[in-house]
Amino acid sequence: MITIDPNSAVPPFEQVRGGLAQQINDHTLAVGTKLPTVRQLATDLGLAANTVARAYRELEEAGLVETRGRAGTFVGAAGDRTMERARKAADAYAEAVHKLGLDRDTALSIAEAALTARG
Repeated sequence: MITIDPNSAVPPFEQVRGGLAQQINDHTLAVGTKLPTVRQLATDLGLAANTVARAYRELEEAGLVETRGRAGTFVGAAGDRTMERARKAADAYAEAVHKLGLDRDTALSIAEAALTARG
């Protein structure tokens, strides 16, 4: 499902979160797909359960997955709206930098630095 690079500067929880988010956004994981339990995925990846739990929490906060109590964690319908949310965020950023009088290259450099900092 996901490959963890132990030599990466990106923390393992972020590798899990990013890997699952990518699969949700490219529809490799369809809406309604049940994800492995935290313990199962942690065992499969050789990680601590808390690492996977943090990734799941962040995915839930982003609306990409939903936890249904004892039934488990599932890919949420909000994942289908991720690209629209990203476009709206980009529009808001473009409006903000325009109001600040920043040129295109500066605005793109700032956005690229922010994305790089996130891994």
